Amino acid sequence: MGEAPAREDGTVTRSAEYVGSFPVDDCCLDDQMEQLHTQLKSLKACKRRRSVSLKFSNKGVKMYNEDETTLLMAHALRRVSLSTARPVDAQFAFVSHNPGSTDTQLYCHVFKARHARAAQFLNLLLCRCFQLSYLEKHPEEAQEYSAGSAPRRNPSLLNHGFPLSVSALVSFRRAPFRGLLPGTKKSQKSSDDPHSSQDEVFPTSSPSLTRKKAIRNKVLSSGAYRSFTFTPLKQRSVQERLSASQGKGKDKTPAKRSRAPSLAETEEALAQAVWCWAGIATDSSYSLLADDVLGSYLLCQHPKKPKCGSLIIRFPSGLITHLIENTRKGKFLLEKCKTEFASIAELIEHYTENRDELPCPLNCARVNHCYEWEESTSKLQSVKLHKSPNKAKIKSTHRREWI
Repeated sequence: MGEAPAREDGTVTRSAEYVGSFPVDDCCLDDQMEQLHTQLKSLKACKRRRSVSLKFSNKGVKMYNEDETTLLMAHALRRVSLSTARPVDAQFAFVSHNPGSTDTQLYCHVFKARHARAAQFLNLLLCRCFQLSYLEKHPEEAQEYSAGSAPRRNPSLLNHGFPLSVSALVSFRRAPFRGLLPGTKKSQKSSDDPHSSQDEVFPTSSPSLTRKKAIRNKVLSSGAYRSFTFTPLKQRSVQERLSASQGKGKDKTPAKRSRAPSLAETEEALAQAVWCWAGIATDSSYSLLADDVLGSYLLCQHPKKPKCGSLIIRFPSGLITHLIENTRKGKFLLEKCKTEFASIAELIEHYTENRDELPCPLNCARVNHCYEWEESTSKLQSVKLHKSPNKAKIKSTHRREWI
């Protein structure tokens, strides 16, 4: 499950098998989650399933038949209360009201994925939709960056606000440099048109054409640039030459920030965006986490150790911060726990399936904080689900790239 296919309209489509739906009791969130998992366990052996296509976007979830010719079900995102998954049985589910229904009855819609990772991926997609919907409705709570202002754009579905420098868990297939090659001339049209200018800065020509162009302009010697996977030494040499050539016109041209993350990145990028609540300010993330499901968590820098990571977990006693320690062997260890892991992804996956020393296991489910109980939004304002009246005031601290 490398990358999610995305369309220009921001829709991501995945295939699954629809198992069915069951009513959900109107009770507190923790009791509701317990009921959901009990019901999901009883449905894991259900053989009556229908192959469908699920389309996720910031507007909602749509279910089509396998050929994507007939719309079978559509749910506005504001009417979906939460998303969950049971990777061990390859199950994905979300809770919502029936479309167009005025009653208050909630239903859980259950799907069977091809395997555990596919189920988790479907859950991550919907969870990310929840986060981006919240950012859309509460732009004042968006993460601020000290690197300067960037052009305004619609948030990406998979990893809006996710730092591109994180390379330990995310594999980006990009050229190793940015900017124009020395000696490349800009046309008058491109200087006036911002879109064409962007195409000049990020050329889409093949590696062989780029290499020939660089050799023709006497920027590189033959054999210096062969592919996107050449050695760091050669990469550093090219970057230094490009930086030197761009430095000449530094006074004339304002500095540009690196390209924002695109819509369809890797599965790891999607997971990191959901775990880090990417794009949402830290104090807002804490507040939302306190109103989420039991076992939900936030991956961020440690408040007292900026160079270290931490997991802030919602336990029955409240929000607890656990330091993620780096061992001498280069592995990761959760504070007060004994098991070491090769990556943070493995650490989170382990404690999602096993409680071990924690008060409760981590939970992959997430609440939609923009959920609306009422069908009509013209008369009533949006009602946030499970919002506690007294929120702890936490000093806002911007996240740093600590991974």
